[in-house]
Amino acid sequence: MPKTNRPITLRDRLEYISIVTVISIVRVLPFRLRSAFMASVMSRVIAPLAGYSKRVRQNLKLIWPDMPPHQRDVLVREVTRHSGRTLCELFSPQDLKRMAEQTELTGPGLAALEEARAAGRPAIVISGHFGNYDIVRAALIAHGFDVGGLYRQMNNPLFHKFYLENISTIGTPLFERGRSGLGHMVRHLKGGGVLAALIDVRANNGTALPFLGQPALTATSMAELALRYNAVLVPVYGTRMPDAEHFTASLEAPIPLTDPETMTIALNQSLEARVQQTPEQWFWIHNRWKGVPS
Repeated sequence: MPKTNRPITLRDRLEYISIVTVISIVRVLPFRLRSAFMASVMSRVIAPLAGYSKRVRQNLKLIWPDMPPHQRDVLVREVTRHSGRTLCELFSPQDLKRMAEQTELTGPGLAALEEARAAGRPAIVISGHFGNYDIVRAALIAHGFDVGGLYRQMNNPLFHKFYLENISTIGTPLFERGRSGLGHMVRHLKGGGVLAALIDVRANNGTALPFLGQPALTATSMAELALRYNAVLVPVYGTRMPDAEHFTASLEAPIPLTDPETMTIALNQSLEARVQQTPEQWFWIHNRWKGVPS
């Protein structure tokens, strides 16, 4: 069982049992039906019971207070449906790898990564909980890039080990955020590897930077690493297509290496543009704006 800094709660147990039970049952279905089923179950059952729908609605009210209530209700449903599909994909690693192999890498960031690889220069690819962030990691691995993934302990300690086993199937190495994984991660970068990380998780000791018009505690550590090791820093996104089964993998132009705060603001702005364009594909379930000092 993974280590945790807090006791396991009844909510942790119920959340773990409900999600893992559903995943275990639906694995007997063909992937297409499995994905659609998970979308429906997440939106209709898990999200309301776990409080996810309520949190999505609260976050939408904070960011877009003038949104009509009926439009907000539709978006809550679509956000939770998308989350269900993403959950299904992350826990169907062989299917995700197959989809990634069929996903074309596009955008100016691809050439930048290829140049870095040829020169033995490290690179850091940054995404958010948008679309399916692991599609790009898996697609880069399929294209021969040496990609290591940075992950953090999930809020639910019971669910963490189950999650880690599945994302390891998609590709390794994986580095735990914090002191335990730092040394391995640095060696990977120094060896000219690619590090994949997410920018949109609340960092309790982070800097309050604007995200969607509100201050959000944001880690500047990826920008600091890029500066320290002269790594190419590329925003990347795996966006779900309208058929819900295929993706576009966009690799944007590298962020200029200036200073950590400026670079992190640029990463936030890159993700903002994606969320504003396709809001249903972002993980509004997070408490992204919680804990900012007044």
